[in-house]
Amino acid sequence: MRFTHTFKPLLFGIALALSGNAFAERTLLNVSYDPTRELYKEYNQLFTQYWKTKTGEDVTIQQSHGGGGKQTRAVIDGLEADVVTLALSGDIDQIVEKANLLPKDWQTKLPNNSLPYTSTIVFLVRKGNPKAIKNWDDLIKDGVSVVTPNPKTSGGARYNYLAAWAFAEKKNGSKDAAKAFVEKLFKNVPVLDSGARGSTTTFAEREIGDVLITWENEAYLVLKEFGADKFEVVTPPFSILAEPPVAVIEAVAKKNGTQDLATEYLKYLYTKEAQEIIAKNFYRPTDKDIAAKYAKQFPNLELVSVAQLGGWSAIQKQHFDDNGVFDKIYGR
Repeated sequence: MRFTHTFKPLLFGIALALSGNAFAERTLLNVSYDPTRELYKEYNQLFTQYWKTKTGEDVTIQQSHGGGGKQTRAVIDGLEADVVTLALSGDIDQIVEKANLLPKDWQTKLPNNSLPYTSTIVFLVRKGNPKAIKNWDDLIKDGVSVVTPNPKTSGGARYNYLAAWAFAEKKNGSKDAAKAFVEKLFKNVPVLDSGARGSTTTFAEREIGDVLITWENEAYLVLKEFGADKFEVVTPPFSILAEPPVAVIEAVAKKNGTQDLATEYLKYLYTKEAQEIIAKNFYRPTDKDIAAKYAKQFPNLELVSVAQLGGWSAIQKQHFDDNGVFDKIYGR
């Protein structure tokens, strides 16, 4: 009888423990690049409501932001991201190659090559555009102070650099001319922040520079936050197609028991409800209906793709690896 009395409470305690684990709230970590803070803050509220309605489960979504290159390195070095929403596909390829945390064919797992939205690179200038910045060649003029992040640590900065390079190569017809053009541009850059948001702070709050080269969404968020009476967005006639991809970090999600949640979290980005939030945060939606609805918000311009420039693997080796073209032209 004594055995029976002690055994029943023990069983009850185990049952309580199991019950507690079964209903423990799950947490998802989204590791992203600098300018997506506002987008995912709003999207996470939408998704957690959707998931609660669908499954009855409460979940918590945590966000991590920084320069895209730094964020990529953090995941490779052990930051346990369930999902990544990074600036460029080359960053996720690096996670595959150096950490083997997801399959090589990760881009096939979601629609549109795992691109729920796109963007481009524009200029933000001070009200009245006192330096008359209209196109890329205005950035290399004497007396023009340019703010852009460091391409070694920022995905957005790589797009900035490549847009300038592609403009010069198209205009002048040679890679040597493009190199000389980008070298002149970076001579006009007084400081390199590690990420896009840091450069925004430098330009908008510290009031350094005449022009900020930045993501389209970041430029419009500055207008929204600081007022159109202080800044203007200048969309050059030629720029680059920015393609920020998303992916489940499968090895981490499996370990954390979040693979179903992580997969649905990224799939839901393609729904019309999520695409509305994407457009309202000034990213270009991939849903045709939502894109048409917000067409007036996004100026038409000629865009060159990264694929047309050789792809991220070749670009990284040529331009941004140690002793690449950027190191040689910047040399500070």
